[in-house]
Amino acid sequence: MQFAGQGAYGRSVTATASSLRARVHASLHFTDPSDAGRRWRALHLAVLGIGIFSVVILSMDGILPDLRIVLRYTIWAVAVVFFLEYVLRLWVAPEAARYGESSPAMARLRWAVSLPGLVGLLATVPVIMWLAGYRIVGSDAASIFCVLWILKLGLHAPALGTLAHVISNERAPIASVLILFFILLVIAATGAHLLERDQQPAAFGSLPSALWWAVVTLTTTGYGDVVPLTADGRMVGSVLMISGITVLAIMTGVLATGFAQEERRREYLRVWEQVARVPIFTSLGVVTLSEIVGKLRTRYYPSRITVVRRGDPGDSMFFISSGEVEVRLPAGGSVQLGEGAFFGEMALLERQPRSATVATTRPTTLLVLYASDFYEIASHIPALAEAVENEAKRRRNENVGRILGETNR
Repeated sequence: MQFAGQGAYGRSVTATASSLRARVHASLHFTDPSDAGRRWRALHLAVLGIGIFSVVILSMDGILPDLRIVLRYTIWAVAVVFFLEYVLRLWVAPEAARYGESSPAMARLRWAVSLPGLVGLLATVPVIMWLAGYRIVGSDAASIFCVLWILKLGLHAPALGTLAHVISNERAPIASVLILFFILLVIAATGAHLLERDQQPAAFGSLPSALWWAVVTLTTTGYGDVVPLTADGRMVGSVLMISGITVLAIMTGVLATGFAQEERRREYLRVWEQVARVPIFTSLGVVTLSEIVGKLRTRYYPSRITVVRRGDPGDSMFFISSGEVEVRLPAGGSVQLGEGAFFGEMALLERQPRSATVATTRPTTLLVLYASDFYEIASHIPALAEAVENEAKRRRNENVGRILGETNR
């Protein structure tokens, strides 16, 4: 019995540690909508801003000795915070879904060699240098730390991952544009070299020198440090300028189209995941559900945030995918609505201003359906429109009953 009790205690401690690790992992995620996640992101950005500001000021000449000492200690403090963050992220790495099939040690190793892990490791370089016996000396070291820390800012931009997928998905057209760019570059540089080398041997006397002019011209930068003087050389430059605008426009179009398509795919998956939590949608079938998903928009709200106010235009309704909201009734009192409920339907159906104020009581994910999309869906899916109308009638009757009760008292 004693050994069994110790085993149960050990499992309890392990489960508690795993639960704590999961909560910390969720809070450290850069897209976590919870209050803890928002506070961590605000703290992380503040520390990052203080660190970068300190190294920028430290690189300036004429800084007072006392201020320089303060800046050095500030840099060390920021470096220690990033070091602790790195250790913490290394500890919670096994909680990441993509490492679910790996052992804790392998999960931590995989995170350490990933891009976020390497960026976090680079941010700890000052602490590593201090442990190795080195010290911050001069503005050059400060500039290096500034470059290393600025990489952490990219972790706050999830769209960078989307851009990587876009480049991977559109690699064939991007490669074609780059090949065209290189062909134009070499042809223009060769032409300028042959036409201008006699008059400007320093600028066009070799192909590498001419390539500098071709790059500056083709990218439409136009520094003006190297300019063709002959009529034929200027003709080559004119054609190259027009070609540069065309090539850059094609590249921009490829990236913009790919980025928009990738964002639509990701948004579709995000909305589908949220829609699956709302009972009124899941009963409609997969085909109907796919039509609704394209009309909904996902909105994340922290706690104690007003979603709609009384008197606002009733141009949309909201479905609660997760979280909870409080409906503050005009006659007094309030109603709590949780996951799977919806609100804003009466103002939308009656085309009147909002009759109540709604605010979140904890972090909440809402699905927004605008009036134009609702009436379009209602024409195809009568069951959804009927369910919304029945709920609106029920709530209207409840409000009337509540008002009559208050009047009788």
